[in-house]
Amino acid sequence: MMTKETIKIGGMSCAACASRIEKMIGKLEGVSVAAVNFATEKLLVEYDNQTVSITKIKETVERIGYEVLNTEKKAAIDEDKLRKEKEIATLWKKFIVSAIFALPLLYIAMVPMISWLSFPIPSFLNPMQYPLVFALTQIGLVIPILIAGNKFYSVGFKALLDRSPNMDSLIAIGTSAAVAYSLYSAYQISIGNFMAVDELYFETAGVIITLILLGKSLEAVSKGKTSEAIKKLMGLAPKTALIIKDGKEIEIPIEDVEIGDIILVKPGEKIPVDGEVIEGNTAIDESMLTGESMPVDKKAGDKVYAASINTNGMIYFKATKIGSDTALAQIIKLVEDAQGSKAPIAKMADIVSGYFVPIVVVIAILAFAGWFISGQSLVFSLTIFISILVIACPCALGLATPTAIMVATGKGAENGILIKGGEALETTHKINTIIFDKTGTITEGKPEVTDIINMKEISKDYLLQIAASGEKGSEHPLGQAIVKKAEREAVEFFKVEAFNAIPGHGIEVTINNENVLIGNRKLMDDKNIALGDLDSESDRLALEGKTPMYVAMNNKISGIIAVADVVKPSSAKAIKKLQSMGIEVAMITGDNKKTAQAIASQVGITRVLSEVLPQDKSNEVKKLQAEGKKVAMVGDGINDAPALAQADIGIAIGSGTDVAMESADIVLMKSDLMDVPTAIHLSKSTIRNIKENLFWAFGYNVAGIPIAAGVLYMFGGPLLNPIFAAAAMSLSSVSVLANALRLKGFKAYK
Repeated sequence: MMTKETIKIGGMSCAACASRIEKMIGKLEGVSVAAVNFATEKLLVEYDNQTVSITKIKETVERIGYEVLNTEKKAAIDEDKLRKEKEIATLWKKFIVSAIFALPLLYIAMVPMISWLSFPIPSFLNPMQYPLVFALTQIGLVIPILIAGNKFYSVGFKALLDRSPNMDSLIAIGTSAAVAYSLYSAYQISIGNFMAVDELYFETAGVIITLILLGKSLEAVSKGKTSEAIKKLMGLAPKTALIIKDGKEIEIPIEDVEIGDIILVKPGEKIPVDGEVIEGNTAIDESMLTGESMPVDKKAGDKVYAASINTNGMIYFKATKIGSDTALAQIIKLVEDAQGSKAPIAKMADIVSGYFVPIVVVIAILAFAGWFISGQSLVFSLTIFISILVIACPCALGLATPTAIMVATGKGAENGILIKGGEALETTHKINTIIFDKTGTITEGKPEVTDIINMKEISKDYLLQIAASGEKGSEHPLGQAIVKKAEREAVEFFKVEAFNAIPGHGIEVTINNENVLIGNRKLMDDKNIALGDLDSESDRLALEGKTPMYVAMNNKISGIIAVADVVKPSSAKAIKKLQSMGIEVAMITGDNKKTAQAIASQVGITRVLSEVLPQDKSNEVKKLQAEGKKVAMVGDGINDAPALAQADIGIAIGSGTDVAMESADIVLMKSDLMDVPTAIHLSKSTIRNIKENLFWAFGYNVAGIPIAAGVLYMFGGPLLNPIFAAAAMSLSSVSVLANALRLKGFKAYK
């Protein structure tokens, strides 16, 4: 049976490490997919659990030199944060130790070699007078630096032995070459060859390690910032809950709450788990879930969600979902999965990174041999060799795509837009056609009273009072819309003396000894009730997409109450914005052509797909795709699920059904259609950012390697010092991360 697991991995230093893990895990029998995201430090593995165990996979990760980290849900939040903080603190300590010894090392090594520098140096360290003391002092200073950077050697040489060299391998080979050659020179000095004092390169190795540790420290801090959104979400849930047991209030840890427990939440407190209100009234701030700042009124029977804030009243609710089943936990999982996934654009960088390090080693060896054979000194050739190895690190390349995806998906979650993966994020920017479902998407999905037209002999208020009193016993959605209208206006209901539902037509009731008919045109025709002046009004309302409900009293028409599924306030604005972005907008509905056209004209849509059966919606999407269009489908109902799955990008409204949300690539938690252009804008901004990152990462390596190989020197230019190569390599990774972090300034459309 095929199983999917996500394993948190520590100890990766670059994209080549990720490629190495993928390669080694992919070799295991029974593993069909092994994908590592360097930025999120996660391995997604799909395997046959009858052939290979998850324990075997984890053991393999550890055998090749990496660490399998704890991902238990209870501990993951705090432990991951603590681990990251510890990792950053350790890197800074190593850098500080390294810098403390590297600065005097660089000073001692360089000052005597540059005649025009007049900086003082102790006489016993004068290389001309005491060359052996000079060499031994440098050895003493470089040893603590090598200890601080020991991980580069332990991981780098192990990777080299496994024939999967990584960034650490490049640093280990380059600095080891410099140290080994310098030790040989120190030996030459000890046996009387004092000219070898000019061939000590301990400061090169020391400063390279120091600069790379600085780059790694800055990189770790920046990587931490890319996942701030998920940390914020994880930190939202309260740690305890106040349950009612045997009439007493008992405070228990959140993980001990069970389904069915009755929980008390006081004003100002957070809801601990998902549930259903059983007593009390309040307003709850659900902005953490929806991004919507206005509190939502809650009463008995309403749902509440973990981490939302109870603003004013005290409520009792029954726990219905706990732990990983809560809405918050599901959102966190969606965002984590999205951040850990790879966009198609990342595959190119992964392929390049996988071959890059071995190719660089070959180039470095060839360049070394070429310069040495051409008559250059061993020292010159070694400088070339070290510079190439150090400058060519593929870190920036590995970080270019995942960091941008992490920031973008986090930013989307902040704005109530849940994007289910890197592929969805990338595909969204290509969308050129969007199909909106009508009911519940463009419209509110709930019928509302829009017009009350009365005959002269009866007032509008009395017409509503009569109709609402009659419909009070009806379960028909249109009748309920009239009842809700009356309730909002605090209308007093009359007692209904007799009630008779007429299926497909309406109702007949007796109120205040008067016979009242409420229903459609067929009911009026069957009862031979003339519409008189209201006939033309009826046609006008139908053309506007409204449904007329006729009210007759004592066999005489009294008025019309029009009911319609009203358009959401943001629909027209969102559609206009999409059209301004060059995207074609269509509407799909099962309604008749006249009603559909009426709604479409209100929001500015010209392409209308009406009278479409639920099972045919996906076929309409296919037709547009057959025209060569990249199609997004926006819907909310179960009947939209096949179309959402068929579309290139399925966008589900957060207030819709679970099935629709499962079928979609993007979920809009606020149910605000302005989030559709926002999602496309976010996708475009992210892809632009990724392309910028890849351009700089590729450009840096393409330009850096020839310079390090001495191409400029061949034409009279400068020779790249390995120390500057190390500084450039570190800065390239930090610059890519800084560019990705610019996405944190992304603004949603309002």
